Amino acid sequence: MEDLIARVVENLLGRIGGPMSFRLVCQPLMALGFAARAGIRDAKAGRPPYFWTLFTAAPGHRWELLRDGWKDVGQIFLLAAVLDAIYQIITVRWIYPVELLIVAFTLAFIPYLLFRGIFTRLARLVLQRGR
Repeated sequence: MEDLIARVVENLLGRIGGPMSFRLVCQPLMALGFAARAGIRDAKAGRPPYFWTLFTAAPGHRWELLRDGWKDVGQIFLLAAVLDAIYQIITVRWIYPVELLIVAFTLAFIPYLLFRGIFTRLARLVLQRGR
């Protein structure tokens, strides 16, 4: 088990300086763009910040919020998964699905979840000043 964890950590850290490292910057920036668009849309609709609402919403509404978020970030997640599969084939000649999911989730969902609420708050401030 320790060997497995050591391999995963080593492979994940190898992505930083390895081939195709440009995606480690580009994909989170794309996620931020989608988060900004969704945050502005939330502010105009008067909806509360996204991430917090995921925890406080009724269970039925939570699934609706998750589907809405997936529509925005799903393409970036799939792109991250495909690019990581290509990276793995180039570097280790194999595809490790768990590593692929970790990388895709980190590059797509984390920035989106963290920044959509921030963009909602910023857009709300700008909209209130414009009145």
